[in-house]
Amino acid sequence: MFWQRALVTLTLGPLALYLVYLGGWWLFVPVTAVFLVATHEYLHMVEGLGWKPAHWLLYGAVLAQMAVAQWPGLGLTAVDLLAPLTLISFLLSLAYALWLYEFDKSKTAVADWFSLIVGILIIGWVGGHLLRIRNLEHMAWQWTMLGLVAIWIADTGAYLVGRFFAGKLLGHHQLTPRLSPKKTVEGYIGGIVLSIGATALAAYLLTLPVLTSIIMATIVSALGPLGDLGISMLKRQAGLKDSGVLFPGHGGAFDRIDSLIWSIAITYYLILFIG
Repeated sequence: MFWQRALVTLTLGPLALYLVYLGGWWLFVPVTAVFLVATHEYLHMVEGLGWKPAHWLLYGAVLAQMAVAQWPGLGLTAVDLLAPLTLISFLLSLAYALWLYEFDKSKTAVADWFSLIVGILIIGWVGGHLLRIRNLEHMAWQWTMLGLVAIWIADTGAYLVGRFFAGKLLGHHQLTPRLSPKKTVEGYIGGIVLSIGATALAAYLLTLPVLTSIIMATIVSALGPLGDLGISMLKRQAGLKDSGVLFPGHGGAFDRIDSLIWSIAITYYLILFIG
């Protein structure tokens, strides 16, 4: 499992960074494809709970959110279409839930609606920041790469420290015994420390402000794992180990983006506020 996981990481990691460097359609197409696979996995998970959100509406909303993240005005206007698009998606989802309740006598209409809203927000809106950050006017590909490095090193560092080092030196103290028994406090702290160090070095090499990058890495590595734990909670409730099987040794698409999308969104707003 470890070597399979390492092989996938060493293969896809550099490819992902190269696509970030290229940007444009080279990034938009694979990112959107992965997010649509994650949408499929999300629907499978919530259906395991007995909920039935509208597939067509969630797929359509995620695709539209990705398009607006890449081209904010879709070439038609200088106004960012994200807010009105999100509002329309929410209203359509509410109309569908009301129809289910009124005419289909659904007993899960409210849960169906909420699960649809959550899917649109997490996959579409939060996930769309991966394209939004790449389209910033200044140092876009550098900041995007740095955000990815910060969460990747935090995730990998937590795994390596928790599995190979902490047990012998400090013992194992479970971080979340019910949600993810293999995650340890030692691994979590080790991931943060390694992320800060690697991000500072990467920032220096990419000619980005090191202090801002350290602040970003600290926040991202500390808060990013919440996304992972949130999806773990959903998987546990649905009786699933992984969201899918897209990446050998890593699980599904959602298993790979659960922390990443939140971390990139955090990076995006930190750049806007203090970058």
